[in-house]
Amino acid sequence: MPFDFEDLGMGVLLIKPKVFPDKRGFFLELFKATDFSKHNIPMPVQVNMSFSVRGVVRGLHYQITPKEQGKLVFVPKGKILDVAVDVRKSSPTFGKHISAELSESNHHMLWIPPGFAHGFQALDDSLVVYFVTHNDYSPQHERCINYSYIEWPIKEIIVSDKDKQCPPLDKAEVFS
Repeated sequence: MPFDFEDLGMGVLLIKPKVFPDKRGFFLELFKATDFSKHNIPMPVQVNMSFSVRGVVRGLHYQITPKEQGKLVFVPKGKILDVAVDVRKSSPTFGKHISAELSESNHHMLWIPPGFAHGFQALDDSLVVYFVTHNDYSPQHERCINYSYIEWPIKEIIVSDKDKQCPPLDKAEVFS
């Protein structure tokens, strides 16, 4: 199998693809439906890309039902701290978060299922690709919680005006 799947808890998976290096560079698979479906990761519907300079925080975003999204996150260039916050009110882990460092050197991916707010901080200038699986982006279903919910490693944070307006978790619309 070209992937190792590590359960980080709460349904969040760290995916470690097998890397095939040689004198030309390396090869790896990013997605294989047969392997990913065994871990309940659905087929991608939409692929998004962002570039962020060091210190940028994007998030913490999610979409509510019926347009909830799972995200598969991969960093082909740079390094990020990727974060998933459980926003399922009925979950015993509501409000808890999981994080993982994703980078061009470790080639790891993070699967974040629906029901989680997602965000990251660029630890280097970073190109990030998301494979959004369940649904297309839907502005009317998009929600967020304030980025300050997380203790980010780089204190000089760059954040959008939109993300500055996100409510704290206790005031956010979440999954029931």
